[in-house]
Amino acid sequence: MSGPTTSQPPTTVALVTLGCARNEVDSEELAGRLAADGFALVSDPEDADAVVVNTCGFVEAAKKDSVDTLLAASDLKESGRTQSVVAVGCLAERYGKDLAEALPEADAILGFDDYPDISARLRRIMAGETHAAHTPQDRRHLLPIAPAERGGAAVDVVVPGHTVAAPDLPVGVAPASGPRPVRRRLDTGPMAPLKLASGCDRRCTFCAIPSFRGSFVSRRPSDVLGEARWLAEQGVRELFLVSENSTSYGKDLGDLRLLETMLPKLAGIDGVERVRVSYLQPAETRPDLVRAIATTPGVASYFDLSFQHASPTVLRRMKRFGDPDSFLGLLESIRTLDPTAGVRCNVIVGFPGETEDDVEVLTDFLERARLDVVGVFGYSDEDGTEAAGFDGKIDEAEVAERVRHVTGLVEELTAQRAEDRVGDEVAVLVERVDGDEVEGRVEQQGPEVDGTTTVGGLDALTAPVGVGDLVRARVTGSSGVDLLATALPETAG
Repeated sequence: MSGPTTSQPPTTVALVTLGCARNEVDSEELAGRLAADGFALVSDPEDADAVVVNTCGFVEAAKKDSVDTLLAASDLKESGRTQSVVAVGCLAERYGKDLAEALPEADAILGFDDYPDISARLRRIMAGETHAAHTPQDRRHLLPIAPAERGGAAVDVVVPGHTVAAPDLPVGVAPASGPRPVRRRLDTGPMAPLKLASGCDRRCTFCAIPSFRGSFVSRRPSDVLGEARWLAEQGVRELFLVSENSTSYGKDLGDLRLLETMLPKLAGIDGVERVRVSYLQPAETRPDLVRAIATTPGVASYFDLSFQHASPTVLRRMKRFGDPDSFLGLLESIRTLDPTAGVRCNVIVGFPGETEDDVEVLTDFLERARLDVVGVFGYSDEDGTEAAGFDGKIDEAEVAERVRHVTGLVEELTAQRAEDRVGDEVAVLVERVDGDEVEGRVEQQGPEVDGTTTVGGLDALTAPVGVGDLVRARVTGSSGVDLLATALPETAG
């Protein structure tokens, strides 16, 4: 009689995600592939046989954070069960073999082209094989120049976050029917990013993203809708549509109005309470899209507009378009449709050639714009960008002083804007429950960076409140960009 059989426990892997919401989608694609191939996903790197760090390569601070995270994970090989640490994501794609040489503590540097075979790659790395890191290339050259020739499908080109699963993918990783994304949720919260497109065709002189993310490629509407339905089945209540440029969605599919027509369909999915669009280019934000976002039921009246500056002179050097009058006109058209709309933007100060007059144009615009949130960034040279070779560079200390000055103004202005919302009736998507208070976001607040709303007065409600519920409330106060509210007794959940 034979003895009992023993089975080898599955190899555990932790995915650590840095950077933007687009990276979160990419990590969940990698998680889906790894889970489908027998890896066990764990949340704590200390419990993992392998740690995969999805890096950010956007600006210097993000690069440093990525390197520090990789070094911290590598330390676990000395003190814990971790056998291998692997870098993926934008920093890995952007620098490839140069990063591998500079960071021998990481066992491998994997580029986007490695994603479809991530499981096999990881198993070989854990077995001690050396992985030859790629030589970086400009990924814009991998697809046709004309958007219409791309057809929405990158044949023989890996575009992270765009993959649809093979029919035999396990049910636990994707929907039971229809197009099934290669995705496994790593976050149980009620909001999830949903990728509309990848890459960018713009040539902003300060930005390196198109060189390593590639040209703009839209996902087909059927794939976006199919993944949205799956996310709703996983308990997602808010869909956060992400891309490098959402206003370009559909241009390579022959219909630049696809986003306007798709928004009502996304909002109509059973279980979805809110759809939010991110990253709109002001010069490309057409009236029909403004109307769709501001007036479609279930779509957050929220405009993430990448102004970057307001001085026409600086914008031209950035290879961007606009001026204070056109930007203020866009804001007026938004608020004519919905006076309560939320608007956020990012601005760069200290760009080469920026004068004190240019800074004054920017601050005057910010005072008139009444924005809800403004991210202020100081310019720094980025490898491979046109602006890195510009004259008129501004001393780092002066850049820091301009950041301090504009940030101080922005903090005052956005706090005033939050105060203006006192008395408004809002719907709060609950993300955390803490005794007799809940914390969440109203439709004018995007995830993570736009502030939160704390709701009290829950004892007036007839049913308990849980994460993922929508609570009607009235704004009673503010603290910076954060709102304070009291639940309205007639509604809950």
